Amino acid sequence: MQKKRRIQKTIYYIVVTVIGFLMIYPLLWMIMSSFKETNTIFTTASSLIPETFTLDNYINGWKGFAKITFGTFFKNSAFIAVIATIGTVISSSLVAFGLSRCRFRGRRLLFGAVLLTMMVPAQVLMVPQYLWYQKLGWVGTYMPLIVPYCFAIQGFFVYLMYNFIEAIPKELDEAAKIDGCSYFGIYARIATPLMVPSLVTAGIFSFIWRWDDFMSALLYINDAEKYPVCLALKLFTDPGSTSDYGAMFAMSALSILPVLLIFVFFQKYLVEGISTSGLKG
Repeated sequence: MQKKRRIQKTIYYIVVTVIGFLMIYPLLWMIMSSFKETNTIFTTASSLIPETFTLDNYINGWKGFAKITFGTFFKNSAFIAVIATIGTVISSSLVAFGLSRCRFRGRRLLFGAVLLTMMVPAQVLMVPQYLWYQKLGWVGTYMPLIVPYCFAIQGFFVYLMYNFIEAIPKELDEAAKIDGCSYFGIYARIATPLMVPSLVTAGIFSFIWRWDDFMSALLYINDAEKYPVCLALKLFTDPGSTSDYGAMFAMSALSILPVLLIFVFFQKYLVEGISTSGLKG
């Protein structure tokens, strides 16, 4: 029996390893291609390992365009992602707490409306949102990429935190009320410390989505100096002349690092937030 289980485990790990390698192969190919000479990337596409390693792609890519270094694009992306993430986490937690703890007429209807927003494709809202932001004079600024997320517009995060708050014993709220806490005091002193796993989970997802939000940046940002990384990468490809794919792959590899580091350092909270919210909901 032990020999049979050992064979089954060996086969299982081999199959999982092969599938995992196939899934990350495009990413590995891009990273390894960033160390190849640009004119050899597609002629040696079948080979994962570069014949000669070079860092020229990283040097050329970091120089950027029109005296705008790629550091500026990284700074723009970080600004958008961090501010929008903070706004998302705070607003979503407040809305989730209100829907869970505050009893008012139409509460369930409002919660249903929040869930319905998860089912509306973002593409359907692009035109009316653009016209609205144009009237406000926000086109060409970071406002459309930041301000809406400060008003809990993403139902997924509200739902995630709502389930987490529902699992917190209501006796803690009653004890806090006896001590003179208001609803906001209960939120700040009781709920927020207990919601850390769900807050971190929402923060990770929000940061990743804002960092990779190419479509919104394409619609609203028209000044190259304000481009985030996801939009600046397209500048390396020019249909009318030669494209610097080596530099594009190099900067693409660097653009993955912030998201990868956040995932590595906060993986514990991410798993805990998702699992406990799912079980307690």
